[in-house]
Amino acid sequence: MRQIVSQMRRCVEDYQMIEAGDRVAVGVSGGKDSVVTLAALAKLREFYPKPFTVECVTLDMGTPGMDFAPIRELCEQLDVPFHLIPSQIHEVIFEHRKEKNPCSLCAKMRRGAIHNALGELGITKIALGHHRDDAVETFFMSLIFEGRLNCFQPVTYLDRTGITQIRPLLYSTEGQVRSAVARNSLPVVKNPCPADGYTKRQEAKELVAELSQRYPKLKEYVFSAMQRLPLPEWGVIE
Repeated sequence: MRQIVSQMRRCVEDYQMIEAGDRVAVGVSGGKDSVVTLAALAKLREFYPKPFTVECVTLDMGTPGMDFAPIRELCEQLDVPFHLIPSQIHEVIFEHRKEKNPCSLCAKMRRGAIHNALGELGITKIALGHHRDDAVETFFMSLIFEGRLNCFQPVTYLDRTGITQIRPLLYSTEGQVRSAVARNSLPVVKNPCPADGYTKRQEAKELVAELSQRYPKLKEYVFSAMQRLPLPEWGVIE
C-alpha cells in the first residue's frame, strides 16, 4: 500500500486534485479499484500537507446478491463515514427495459444517482478508482470505436452539478492494485451484473493485454504519450 499511497500523492500534487478543507467522497462500488482508492486516500489524509476529509459513497443498484457489509466494516476501520445510496437501477435496466446493451444507460443512471446524493450531502468532490491501465484502455476504446484520440481527464469539473471528479489512482497499475488488495486483506464485493465481461471495455482490455505480450512497455509508452499529447487537462507533466 505504501507504493500506491506514494504514487497517489504524486498524482494529486501533479494535477492539484485536493485543496485544504476539501471533503472528498470516494465512489466505492465494492470492486478492487475503488476499495484501494478509499484505503489509500484515507492513508494519505493522515499526512498530506493540505488537510482534507474522506467519505465513502456506495450506490446500491438493487442487484440481487450484493452485500456491502464488508465495505461498511472497512469504513469503520478507516474512520471514514459510509453512505449507502439505494436505487432500483438494476430492476429498471434488466427487468423493465430489458436492455441488450445496458452499459451506457447504466452509467448515466449511476452518475445521476451519485451526483444527486453528493448534492444532498453537500459534497462537491468525488474520487474515482481509475488506474493507469483503465486510462490506456479508454484511449484505445476512443481510437478504435470512435475514431478519435481521447480519454477521461485526471480532473474534471462538471459545471451542471458543480461537482469535481478526480482520479488519484492514475499512476498505479492494475497489477499493483490487485497486489494491494491481497497484501492488505481488503474486502472486494463481486459484481454479479449480467453484462459483466461482455463489454467494449472488455474487448479493449483483451486487445491491450494481447499487444502487451508482444510489446511489454506498451502501456507505459501509451500513458506517457497521453501526458504529452494535447489531450484536455493531460498536459501537466513536463
